[in-house]
Amino acid sequence: MTQFPNDFLWGGAIAANQVEGAYELHGKGLSTSDMLPSGILSPHQTREARTAGIKDVAIDFYNRYPEDISLFKEMGFNCLRLSIAWTRIFPNGDDQEPNEAGLAYYDRIFEELAKNDIQPFVTLSHYEMPYALVENYGGWADRKLIAFFERYVSTVFERYKEKVKLWLTFNEINMSLHAPFTGVGLQEDATEQAIYQAIHHQLVANAKAVSLCKRIIPDGKIGNMLLGAINYPYTCNPDDVIAAMHENNKWLFFGDVQTRGKYPGYMLRYFRENNITIAMEDGDLETIAQASVDFISFSYYASGCASADPKQKEVGNIIDSVPNPYLEKSQWGWLIDPKGLRILLNFLYDRYQKPLFVVENGLGARDEVNEDGEIHDDYRIQYLNDHLVQAREAIADGVELMGFTSWGPIDLVANSTAEMSKRYGFIYVDRHNDGTGSLIRKRKKSFHWYQEVIATQGRSLLDAR
Repeated sequence: MTQFPNDFLWGGAIAANQVEGAYELHGKGLSTSDMLPSGILSPHQTREARTAGIKDVAIDFYNRYPEDISLFKEMGFNCLRLSIAWTRIFPNGDDQEPNEAGLAYYDRIFEELAKNDIQPFVTLSHYEMPYALVENYGGWADRKLIAFFERYVSTVFERYKEKVKLWLTFNEINMSLHAPFTGVGLQEDATEQAIYQAIHHQLVANAKAVSLCKRIIPDGKIGNMLLGAINYPYTCNPDDVIAAMHENNKWLFFGDVQTRGKYPGYMLRYFRENNITIAMEDGDLETIAQASVDFISFSYYASGCASADPKQKEVGNIIDSVPNPYLEKSQWGWLIDPKGLRILLNFLYDRYQKPLFVVENGLGARDEVNEDGEIHDDYRIQYLNDHLVQAREAIADGVELMGFTSWGPIDLVANSTAEMSKRYGFIYVDRHNDGTGSLIRKRKKSFHWYQEVIATQGRSLLDAR
């Protein structure tokens, strides 16, 4: 039986704005995430009207990271995907000089990871940017942000080039189409014209970051990151097949530009037919063409279906799709489709012929602590087991898979709704939606399960039902 490669990267993934807390400490500026105390599915607030939110403290990873990293080491992690908060480095985004306290904080994080033989895998912008850039420039609508991002990226590459060799640019970059304030700093009711113009600026910035990485960290690797929202045709009616093609093209567009280095024909047609005109400067397309990412990474939580019949669509958690009658749903209504991961891995590898990395996959659920103080999260074990079995099948199919970092190896604040009750972790954190709790960490049953999966290089996985 095909097994996971010996150099496979096993670990978990977290984001600064969902774990760190310390939202104004040591010179940090306010981020777009700070202006969404109820999560990205709620309207954002202004700086003046901002109310306190659970993310202000989150799980206090800012102060407790040595304990948490020690627990990750105990599980056997050789990789941790995490993000740098842009606002810790450049509090207003357009600052001339970086904030040394912020740079020093991540130095300590990377040194702690090194002590525990865990490789850092760093996302440059994970669902946050300096809110001052929204207030003063209108977010990514202004191409001045390309230079501000370039300054930030150059700063962290130079600072951490000996400590970090794996990088990602923008987290789930295609989510800008569904949550424009989170993705590109635009108002929630922004037009498609405005969103795609901002996305163009972000794609140019992505290309500049790729080129900078190759120059400053020649022994490093940098990838993109997509929300892997694969859609199946709802029926074998050719109209549904075409509908699925269109739905998949909406997110594959980002991968095509970042990997193939040009705007695909199907997107140019979409722009023509919807009267969308992208303003570009001389050199933009050349910049994009010269900066193909080294690998493709993506999140995968659920698949969807597409139909030519608009009556079939229902509202999902973030992305609307047609419900699949063959699949079960999670407590939050997300379709559970392990085989979809194998399909997606093959689909992306066939399309791009570059290494792939599953950087988010996991199950959000309401965990209960029993009378003995234990958490028996067998549903999470089943979910991850079945997905990892399908990842192994994809490797047998010939897919080059670099690693797997489960989303939320420790309970954190849910991005969509800013809840603690939607738990993903192998490690329970005693904190609740109302902000109460001791923040004490506790190993769940899945902690020991994942520990064994890593120790056996996946041989302990059970064939899916």
